[in-house]
Amino acid sequence: MRLTELLTGIEIQEKIGLENFDCEIVGIYTDSKAYMPNGLFVCLEGGKIDSHFYVAEAINNGAIAIVAERKTQASVPQIIVEDTRYALAKIASFFYGEPSKRLKMIGISGTNGKTTTSYMFAEICKRAGKKVGIIGTLGIRYSGKNIKTDLTTPDPVFLQKTLADMLYCGVEYVVMEVSAHALYYDKTGDMIYAACIFTNLTQDHLDFFTDMQEYKQAKMKLFKENCPLAIINGDDAVGREIGKMRDALGLTTIYYGMETPSDAFAVITDESLKGTECVLNLEDKLCRVGIGLIGRHNVYNALAAAICAGKLGFDLSAIAQGLGGLKQIEGRLEWVGSLRGGEVYVDFAHTPDGIAKSLETLKKHCKGRLICVFGCGGNRDKTKRAIMGEYVAKKADFSIITSDNPRYEDPLDIIAEIEKGYRRFSVRYVVIPDRAVALDYALDFLKRNDVLLVAGKGGEEYQEIMGIKHAFNDHTVLTKLIGQKSKK
Repeated sequence: MRLTELLTGIEIQEKIGLENFDCEIVGIYTDSKAYMPNGLFVCLEGGKIDSHFYVAEAINNGAIAIVAERKTQASVPQIIVEDTRYALAKIASFFYGEPSKRLKMIGISGTNGKTTTSYMFAEICKRAGKKVGIIGTLGIRYSGKNIKTDLTTPDPVFLQKTLADMLYCGVEYVVMEVSAHALYYDKTGDMIYAACIFTNLTQDHLDFFTDMQEYKQAKMKLFKENCPLAIINGDDAVGREIGKMRDALGLTTIYYGMETPSDAFAVITDESLKGTECVLNLEDKLCRVGIGLIGRHNVYNALAAAICAGKLGFDLSAIAQGLGGLKQIEGRLEWVGSLRGGEVYVDFAHTPDGIAKSLETLKKHCKGRLICVFGCGGNRDKTKRAIMGEYVAKKADFSIITSDNPRYEDPLDIIAEIEKGYRRFSVRYVVIPDRAVALDYALDFLKRNDVLLVAGKGGEEYQEIMGIKHAFNDHTVLTKLIGQKSKK
C-alpha cells in the first residue's frame, strides 16, 4: 500500500522528505530489531524504552519511512504526529482493510468476568449457527485455530492482522476482551463495536495506574462514541457512572443485575457444585437456563452475555442452549478431580474481589474444610497482597501460601506481604514457596468432603521466575498428582 494512502485520516503535524512520500509500504513495525524490507517503522515511547532513538537500526533493517512524535535523524520520509500509539492503531487498521468495520465486534471490559462472559457469548453464537472468533486471556480462537498470546488484548498490528484473517475465514462475530492497558495505550484506536459489555471494577493493576480513578478512566474509554450499544452491570457503582456518561452522549445503555432494577435480571432456583439453575428475565422475555458453571458471579456473566446476544438478534433458544452447553472454562473455577472424597478446583482469581467470590461460591457447598492455595504475582500491584491475605484468612479454613509468578521479586518477600494481612484474622496456614510442592502438600491435606481451591494462575501454562517462563500449569500438575495418589 502506498504511504500516502496509508496515512488517510491521520492528523499529521509535519512531513519530512516529501520526495519519497509515495513509496510502497509492505509492512508495519514497532520493533527496530525486526527485519522490515519496505517497512513503515512507528516510534513508540514507553516506560523503559523510547524507540525514537532506534530509527537508524530500523532503517538498517529495511524501514523506508518513519512515524514519530518528534523529528529524528532519519534519512527516510518522516511523518510527525501528536500521538504515535493512536496513529499506529489507525494505520494498522487501514493497512489490513479496516476489518472491524465488516465484523460484528463485541468488546468486554472490567476487572473480573471478561473471559467467562466472552466464552458464554461465543457459545451462544455457535448454537445459533454463527461463526465466531474469541480474543482474550486464553488466547485467540477461531475456525479451528488456537493461537497463544502474552497479552489479553494484542498490539494493534497483530490485532488487525488477526481480524483480517478472521474475516477471510468467514467469521461474523468477534468477542474480544479489552484490557485497561489496551485502552490506555489506544491499541484498539477508533474500532467500531456492535456492542460493549462492562462487568465490574475492583482493585487491580495499581502497579501501572496511579490510583483507582485513573484505572476507571481507562476502562470508561471503551464506552464512548464508538460503542452504540452498551451492556452494563447496574449493580456496580462504576457501571452506573458509565451509564450516566452515555446518557449525556445520547447513547443506548442496557443494564443487567440482581440487586438494583435492571433491564435484565435473574432468579436463581438451584445451586450446586455441578452448576446453577436460574430464570433469566431479558427485557420481560423469560428464559430458563441451566448454567454449567457455579457461583452467583457466573450468573452475572450469563446475564451480560444473554442480554447482549438478545439485543443483537439471537433467539431465546440459542441463548439457553449456549449457556447450558458451556460446562467448564479453562482455569475459571474449573473442576480438576476428586481425591479421597475431596474436590479440587483451579481458578484464575488473582484480585481481592475475584478470590473472595470464588471462595464464597465454594464455601456454600463445602461440607468439610475449605482449603486454599494461593500467592500473588511479583512486580505487580503490591497493595493488594495484604488485602488478598485478609480475604482468604476470613473465608478459608486453612491455606497454603505459595509462589505465583514472582518475576523479578523474591517469593519470600511477596509471601511476607500476604502474611501481614492474613495474620490479622487467622494463623491457620503454612508457607511453601515452591508451588509444585505446595500443591502436593495440599492434596495430602485433603480429606472427605473438603474442597481445595488453587487460585491465581488459572489456565496459565508457565511460571515466570527472573525473566524466564518455566512450563507450569496448575491443572496439569494437580491431575498428575491426583493420579499418583489415587493409585497409592
